[in-house]
Parts: sequence; C-alpha cells; structure tokens
Amino acid sequence: MSITTTIIIILYSLCLALIFMYALAMLNLLFNYITAQNKENKCPKFDLSQATEVPYVTIQLPVYNEMYVMRRLLDNITLLDSPKDKLEIQVLDDSTDESLSTTATHISALQDIGLNIVHITRARRSGFKAGALKEGLTTAKGEFIAIFDADFLPQKDWLQRTIPFFKNSKIGAVQTRWGHLNRNYSILTKVQAFALDAHFTLEQVGRNSSGHFINFNGTAGVWRKTCILDAGNWEGDTLTEDLDLSYRAQLKQWQFKYLEGVETPAELPVVISAARSQQFRWNKGGAENFRKLIFSVIKNQNISLKTKLHAVLHLLNSAMFLSIFIVALLSVPVLFIKNKHTTLNFYFHDMRFFNISALIFFICYWQIYKRMHGSGLKNFAQYIGMFFTFFTIALGFSLHNSIAVLEGLFGKKSAFIRTPKFNIKTLSDSWENNKYLNTAIPINVIFEGLLMVYFGFGMYSAFTVNKQGVDFGLFPFHLMLFLGFGFVFFKSLTSKM
Repeated sequence: MSITTTIIIILYSLCLALIFMYALAMLNLLFNYITAQNKENKCPKFDLSQATEVPYVTIQLPVYNEMYVMRRLLDNITLLDSPKDKLEIQVLDDSTDESLSTTATHISALQDIGLNIVHITRARRSGFKAGALKEGLTTAKGEFIAIFDADFLPQKDWLQRTIPFFKNSKIGAVQTRWGHLNRNYSILTKVQAFALDAHFTLEQVGRNSSGHFINFNGTAGVWRKTCILDAGNWEGDTLTEDLDLSYRAQLKQWQFKYLEGVETPAELPVVISAARSQQFRWNKGGAENFRKLIFSVIKNQNISLKTKLHAVLHLLNSAMFLSIFIVALLSVPVLFIKNKHTTLNFYFHDMRFFNISALIFFICYWQIYKRMHGSGLKNFAQYIGMFFTFFTIALGFSLHNSIAVLEGLFGKKSAFIRTPKFNIKTLSDSWENNKYLNTAIPINVIFEGLLMVYFGFGMYSAFTVNKQGVDFGLFPFHLMLFLGFGFVFFKSLTSKM
C-alpha cells in the first residue's frame, strides 16, 4: 500500500471520527431537549405590573444601508409594550447611502410624538457591528440592552416576556428563538429555516437546560449591561462578535437563559449570494472564535468536563463543513482503494461512521420537525423529503464554507459583510432590483461546477470500478454531492442573470 493511499485512509478516518463525535453530541442534546420539556420553569421573575420592578431598558438597532426594511423596523419597535419613561431606543446607524437621511427624517418624526429615540452615527465604522454596539453602550441609560437586527420584528409583548427573567442577578443574557417571515418562499429559504429550527430548539435548549454554554445569536435577545462590561465589552476581532462575547461572559460565571417559547420573526436570505455571504461570515467567525477561545475553555477550572466537551464541539461546529468536504473529496479515491485492496474490506466495513452519523442526524431532526409540524405519516413523508433536500444543499455549500473555516483558523482577516435585506414575505415579492445585491460571481462557483462533474464521475465509477460487478456503497453519497454542488453552481449563475 502506497504512502498516498495510507494518507488518504488516515485523513478520511479522522474526519469520519470527528463527524461521528459531533453526531453523538447531537444525540446527547436531543436527550437533554426531550428531558427539558418535562421540567417546570421555576425561575424568579420581575413582576412588571409593579412599577417599582420595571427596569430601564435600552433597545439597540445596529443598521447599515437598510433602505428596504428601516421603516418597517422602526414602526414595529414603536409598538413594543413598555413604559415610555423606562425605554430608550438607539438607532446605531453606520449607513453610507441615502437611507441615512430617510432614517433621520423618520426618527425625527418619532421624536416629535414623544418617543425616546436617538440616531447615533459614526464618522469611522471601526469594529463594524461590534464597534457600533460598543459605542452605543457608552451612552446607553438602560440597565438591560435589547438588540435587534434590521430584519427582526419582535411581538408587542416581547419585553414583557424576556425582561422578567433578569430578576435572577446571575442571568447575564436572555435569547429568544428566531422565526421566519418567508420560510416558504423557495427551496433555499425552506432549507435555511429547517437548519435554523434545529439550532434554535435542539441545540440551544439541549445545551442551556443542562447548564452548558450557549451563544447569544447577535439579535432578538437582551443583555445585562454589567455583564457586557464585566466580560470585556464587545470586540470586533472576529466576524461573530456575539459568540465571542457569549463565551467570555459564561467563562466569567454569568448564566444565560434561552426562551424557546418566545419567537422573534425575521427575514431569511432569498437569493443565494446573500445566503453565501451569511454562511461565510457565520462559519469564518465560528472558526475565529475557536482559535481565540479554545484554550480559555480548556483551562477554565470552573466548568465541568462535560460542559467543556460540548463547548469544544460547539466552537468546532463550523469545522464540520471542512470535515464533510474532506470526506466527500476523498470518497472517490476511497472507492478505488476499496476495490483495489480487497484485503482492507474488513476496515471499510467497520468504517460506516458516516452512515451512522447521518442516521443520528435524521432521528434528531425528525424530533424537532415533529414537534413543530406534527407527527403522522404525511408529515413524516414531507420530513424525509425536507431532510434529504437540506442535507444535499448543505453538501453543496461545503466548499464555500470550508474556505471560510480555513480562513478563520489561519487568522486571515476580512471585512464584516452584512447580509442584504429584501423585505420579502410572499411569493409575489421580488428581489431582482435590490440595490444591495452582489452581482459578481465568486471564483468558487467555477470549482463548484467542477466538483459537480467530479462527483458525477464518482457515480459513473460505481459501475466500472469492480471487474466482478458494481459497487454502489458510495453511490447515494455521490448522488447527493452531485445534486448539491449542481444546485449551488446553477443557482449562483442564474441568480445573476
């Protein structure tokens, strides 16, 4: 057996093992999630019907060139149920286009009717979103800081359902579950909603209910101001400043409260370039935070071994794409190695970690889907189609996201690229004339097209690799990769035409 073959097998095995470990962690989170449903919530709460218990709250709205959603955002925020003398709204506006002046005009009108709202702008956009939040904090009057991105539309009673939990002085942040205004707009939005639903139910509840670290999701949550300051304040050295501050706060013994029952609707990216931008930022930021925080987590003496293990895998979350991409890339030569070196058959039969991992994910995601959409044969059939569609498209994003992970792990810096908003809610709404749309086709798209051909060759090889017959062991995997990269490739081209 050659050195190349040995290296391929070892690398393939290590990546499969890492994916399997992550799957086992998900299975543990599923157990935690199911157990949490039977627990009674006994947290102390402020009685907001008593004026003496109503705290002062600052709402921060970090925005940048949000022409299509600013009016909707501001009009929605004014509907929040809270005593006007205990509420301050900061619009942290880094915009560089005409939305800056239209927002100023709208804010002036709201000030005229008695709303305590201020328009904060910066001459220099340093630190991006983290920098804006940090600057706003210097003048924020609130004891608690609620944050909403431009496309989020909290319900009228949102503050009434979140602020009471801060009665417990150990609570540093409260996070709510994201909803989706345009879930059914397209296959792309359905897949994004499917993935986010799993994160905002299984992962967040599974970790939080057992005292493991969770992350503030950048929006639709509230911070205790003293927690932010105690943890070192916002820092702009990663693309996911929310994950960074979350871990630094929890390492200092602050507790987080996750509210699955409070849904905050938002808009999903409807065009693949916007989804690419968002995925790249999230995955690169996750890898940057792994690089920044991993040793602090491992060395911390105040957290349990199990919490450390979950934290390490949580920080490694984005690296799953890199592991999956390596497994995918090596699966074609592995097919040939398997059939050339028949003495290794015992090894390949024992190396079905990927199938087991996929089964675990299938079971976990079904529990969440069932809880949200109901059980029954019809819903299960729809779930099967949705799961394999999600898995296929996720595979198609694996090259793009792997590049993001590698840049994060190796410390390559890049600007914070916001996800453009479209104000899309119904099928009749169009995004094609959006001025913020990125019309450049990334170089990655060419390689995604080549990978589609590569995995097409993998499928063809199933018929020719074995002289005694066919080998369909990897055929389903190669078919999903072929379709996934094909979807991403053609969508990336056609969405520009």
